[in-house]
Amino acid sequence: MRAHRSDPKPWVIDNRNDEHTTMISRTTRLALLTAGLLSFAVVNAGRAQAQEPGDLSVTFSGLTAPTGALYVGVYDSEAAFGGGKPVAGERVAVNGATASLTLSGLKPGRYAIKVFHDIDGDGRMNTNPYGIPLEPYAASNNAPANMGPPRWSDAVFDVTAEGAVQDITIQ
Repeated sequence: MRAHRSDPKPWVIDNRNDEHTTMISRTTRLALLTAGLLSFAVVNAGRAQAQEPGDLSVTFSGLTAPTGALYVGVYDSEAAFGGGKPVAGERVAVNGATASLTLSGLKPGRYAIKVFHDIDGDGRMNTNPYGIPLEPYAASNNAPANMGPPRWSDAVFDVTAEGAVQDITIQ
């Protein structure tokens, strides 16, 4: 049995000579196609389920002044965390020693949070002439800020379809 390489119909098989050809039955082709599509669907069902968006719940503690607001940025890459645009951002009013926030619909992946407490309500982080923050700030995982801003590798965490929780202490 040999297939004709130049034949534009690769499903036609010659098992004797050019006069006697047989075609794989339509039922067999349909069964093979169905099996292939089913395999594809089963393999990708897990991927689709894993891509369901998750919720990120964040609790902020250590707030020293019950005024102003928290400005929260959520970043999905090291480059963005270093000074780019956040994938999500929120302003959270401060009325006590703690505050909380839930962000819905984040795609599963790696994220990091930067937050500052705008005590005076001017909408920006106040710094001294050397760029050192004068208002309290923090990052996810309570990543330290040693001689500069927190590093992505210290602040990064995973959000899954089940979500994620972060407890951040403002310093």
